[in-house]
Parts: sequence; C-alpha cells; structure tokens
Amino acid sequence: MNLQSIQNHPAFRQLATERSRLGTGMSIVMATAYFAYILTVAFWPRLLGLPLWSGTVITWGVLVGVGLIALGFALTAIYVRRANSRFDKLNKLCLEDLQ
Repeated sequence: MNLQSIQNHPAFRQLATERSRLGTGMSIVMATAYFAYILTVAFWPRLLGLPLWSGTVITWGVLVGVGLIALGFALTAIYVRRANSRFDKLNKLCLEDLQ
C-alpha cells in the first residue's frame, strides 16, 4: 500500500471531497456571520446598542454575540455528527479495500 494507491482510491477521493466541501461551507457561514457582526458594530453600533425591551440592560448586541457563539457550537455539532456517520464509513471502506 503506497500513497498513490490511497489517493487514487474512490472512497478516499469522495471522503476528501466531502470533508473539504463541508469544512469550506461551514467556514464561510461562520466567517460571514462574524464579519457581519463586526461590521455592524463598526458602522451601525446604535442597532446593537438597543435594548431588547424597554427597561432592560440586555441589548441586541449581547443577544447576537451569544448567537454567534451558539452558531459555532452548532456548526461543530453538525461536523461531528457528519464525521461520525458518513466520514467514518468512507474511511472504514477505504481501509478495508486497501488492506
């Protein structure tokens, strides 16, 4: 078993492609959400400084910030679920065929 035989295996190619697509897509989602938040802070700070309801000290900025953290956890959970199901199956198939 050499590197070239692994790289040419269909299951390995599919695994590499799916992992790359998922990782890139999730990175784009997180980066877009984060930079949208930062740009809102920079150019429209009053929006994030508005209280959620009158008489409270909790602002929309706090809620959106917590939402960004939750988005990070959610994306991680999605990736782990995909890795434990689809990616592990492809990896096992590749290892079985190459042994």
